[in-house]
Amino acid sequence: MSHSISLITTIAASLGLALIFGFIAARFKLPVLVGYMIAGMILGPGTPGFVADIGLSSQLAEIGVILLMFGVGLHFSLDDLWAVRRIALPGAIIQITVATALGVAVSNYWGWSLGAGIVFGLALSVASTVVLLRALENHSVLESVNGRIAVGWLVVEDLVMVLVLVFLPPLAGWLGGDVNGLVEKSEHDVLKILALTIGKVSIFVVLMLVVGRRFFPWLLWQVARTGSRELFTLSVIAVAVGIAFGSAELFGVSFALGAFFAGMAMRESQLSHRAAEESLPLRDAFSVLFFVSVGMLFNPDILLQEPLQLLIVVSIIIFGKSLAAFLLVLAFRYPLNTAITVSASLAQIGEFSFILAGLGVTLGLLPIEGQNLILAGAIISIALNPLLFHAIEPIQAWIRSRSTIARLLERSDDPLAELPMSVDQAHLTGHVVLVGYGRVGRRIGEALAKRRVPFVVAEQNRELVEELRKHGILAVSGNSSDPAVLIQAHIARAHILVIATPDSFHVRRIIEIARMLNPSVETVVRTHSDEDAALLQKEHAGKIFMGEHELALGMTRYVLELIAEKQKKYFD
Repeated sequence: MSHSISLITTIAASLGLALIFGFIAARFKLPVLVGYMIAGMILGPGTPGFVADIGLSSQLAEIGVILLMFGVGLHFSLDDLWAVRRIALPGAIIQITVATALGVAVSNYWGWSLGAGIVFGLALSVASTVVLLRALENHSVLESVNGRIAVGWLVVEDLVMVLVLVFLPPLAGWLGGDVNGLVEKSEHDVLKILALTIGKVSIFVVLMLVVGRRFFPWLLWQVARTGSRELFTLSVIAVAVGIAFGSAELFGVSFALGAFFAGMAMRESQLSHRAAEESLPLRDAFSVLFFVSVGMLFNPDILLQEPLQLLIVVSIIIFGKSLAAFLLVLAFRYPLNTAITVSASLAQIGEFSFILAGLGVTLGLLPIEGQNLILAGAIISIALNPLLFHAIEPIQAWIRSRSTIARLLERSDDPLAELPMSVDQAHLTGHVVLVGYGRVGRRIGEALAKRRVPFVVAEQNRELVEELRKHGILAVSGNSSDPAVLIQAHIARAHILVIATPDSFHVRRIIEIARMLNPSVETVVRTHSDEDAALLQKEHAGKIFMGEHELALGMTRYVLELIAEKQKKYFD
């Protein structure tokens, strides 16, 4: 009996080779993503031997993007997105404009048309969702201020690309495209299509954030009441994939964006953490297929045929738009660490770039050469991106030690970088310095305020610092791993330092600076893992609180109190 096994063959070959080359890459201290993409190159048509089904592989990779964005939505609330709107919205738009202008300038020098340059530049301007989120997660900064800014920036980029993909076909005729009359047919409807698209996207967002935020948590609770784990997992995956597909079919929204808003809606459920855990294994497996599918599309001949042009493309991706993002973040008066982290996050391109390049070729705007350069630039930038993240700390140290201008730019004349002169010095002696004012820090601050204990907040989110000051709370904007921030928080006269930020990357540096400025300060630290807790204990980091451990202690204390009450009633 004959069977069609192209799907099984593609999955087996992709995962098998990804495992082998991912392991080899890890042994050579390279990012495992490089191994996954090498596996894709071997399976692709650009190399001899077995060629996997590229179409099937791309669809499987799309599922990975859907699940990944759904997981991000489960952790990234609308409040988080709104909190970074002042930097993410203008920053992303300006950065897209700069990268597109660079693409147009370079393509014009190569003799391409204006339309080809616009498509080329736009494809180089948008970062990969999968790569950015994987990098932020690997470095434990996804839920930090830096991570939220980077994700918010990326969401704005995705929204812009959704509009570009919709409006490019009717505008292709004006830009020099030719698709046998398809372009001319829709030109007169540009304004109508624009209004219709904006209306569709607006309706979708409203439905997800108003109706979805009530319906999906209710649905998840109903399924959980059945007690079936597999049914619960099925409901999570069905909602993620179903909403992504429905949003694309009914509203013209991308799969990734639809899944993201579905996750944000389901985040309102008390079971959202369980939903995230249940979808994690599938998310990891399908994200591997994404990188393999990218490698399959790579044509190695481009390395020999157009080495100089490829170098220019990679330079625009890694240096051009990243430098624009770096300067924009500093212009918004965020710390140097935030500027470097955001610029490193965006120093790559991915899935939207592939889609846009394919559409440009279909519309007769972009030459095949441009598509090959975009693909090669994507693979090289994706491979180099983890290395850029590892270089954040050395780059930051080098800039601070050698560039006076950079240090001045970082602090400049930002009024939020220092406390007002009018602050009563009595509130800055024997006080608490609270680093981070997120979900944990806010509760600590409210408890201190209720008991009238003086405290100063050190927070990277400038908008949050502005809000705190409006309510009369002393707050300083900046990264607490910078000595200037702790100095402005008057750590030298503080009794206690509380580190409530989820960013565990800089905890030891913050403690080191605090004790150098105030050797007698008591430190209270929040951590997420046993490894971090053990490392901090070895360095005598003070009192350490780990979420799961404190939860277990609280539950145990409550259970023992209940038992004591029951025993007392029994003996009475």
